[in-house]
Amino acid sequence: MSIKRGGHTFSGVDKPIRTPNHPSGKSHAVVIKKGDGFRLIRFGMQGAKTKPPRKGESDADKAKRKSFKARHAKNIAKGKTSAAYWRST
Repeated sequence: MSIKRGGHTFSGVDKPIRTPNHPSGKSHAVVIKKGDGFRLIRFGMQGAKTKPPRKGESDADKAKRKSFKARHAKNIAKGKTSAAYWRST
């Protein structure tokens, strides 16, 4: 099942895609199911030096991830309707 939203084709609901050249300045987008319809959420900063958690990562990267999650805890708690939720996963 593919979903078309915002000029992009998504392979399904809750499946983020990269949008590196989008004029909004956001690096990713995801379609979520909200009520009877769908909602497009854009998140992430283009060109950000972020990496997923990995074995043997530096203490600075761990601290950066921990700071983001603490700073955005209320937004992450809102669940899938929040861009911070998708950024932190």
